[in-house]
Amino acid sequence: MTAQIPRILPYGEAAIAEAAALIRARGIVAVPTETVYGLAADATDADAVARIYAAKGRPSFNPLIVHLPDRAAAERIAVFDHAALALADLWWPGPLTLVLPLRADAGIAGLVTAGLDTIALRVPAHRAMQALLRASGRPLAAPSANASNAISPTRAAHVAASLGTRVPLILDDGPTPAGLESTIVGFGVGNGTILRPGPITAEQLGLSAAVPSTKVTAPGQLATHYAPAKPLRLDATERRGDEWLIGYGAVTGDDTLSATGDPIEAAARLFDALHRADAAPAPRIAIAPIPLDGIGAAINDRLRRAAHR
Repeated sequence: MTAQIPRILPYGEAAIAEAAALIRARGIVAVPTETVYGLAADATDADAVARIYAAKGRPSFNPLIVHLPDRAAAERIAVFDHAALALADLWWPGPLTLVLPLRADAGIAGLVTAGLDTIALRVPAHRAMQALLRASGRPLAAPSANASNAISPTRAAHVAASLGTRVPLILDDGPTPAGLESTIVGFGVGNGTILRPGPITAEQLGLSAAVPSTKVTAPGQLATHYAPAKPLRLDATERRGDEWLIGYGAVTGDDTLSATGDPIEAAARLFDALHRADAAPAPRIAIAPIPLDGIGAAINDRLRRAAHR
């Protein structure tokens, strides 16, 4: 029997119109952003948001990021202080998520925030997500479009392989440019704290990372996340036995994140390389060391969670 696959449409006006109609009918749609492909639903509709959790098998205590077309829409949902406004003005639209106090009249479904009094908001730069936001006229809750804890999708084919017909429609606009989930900054005291590293680095933001905690206050904080099905060994300088080796720089292998040691190229290729390794015949995966500088901090964050078992 032939395996069922979801409907995949190339980006364009007709595809956006169909996707927007699905969103307004309380459905879910997979759509690319500049970071990874997201699984989008109307953030004001609890039934629609529940379909995201069901499709992903995602724990309901893990909150979702809400995507909005611009800062004005974000300010209608959350309370911004001066520090948050400064970051929004500098980095939106783009791969930055801000965790802010939720307004009492925001109209966001409780499932989105997992019962917290804060909400994670982002204004994306990608044309497909922006077009869907404007065509649907809804704020869109959109975690990564993959089964919970699995490798994040950077191509439409990754979404189809992970979710199958649990997602009725995938908008295909090619590989995502950043390849890593957004940087998340939370606000409490001072100018903000990085809760999850991402494409915008600590050095660019002038902020430090939060002390690790078992309490989930933002998306992407679970200890096990972004994980391949196979065991993953980190900081490998050579292959051991039956491993599939992902190289970097001078470390060569079956695949490489960047032969020239470019961390931005490595970030864009990371999840794609993990998908290929998971599909390869070798039963185990090893990956070369990635320097911690700049975006390397985000790459190593994802790898630590992928290897945690």
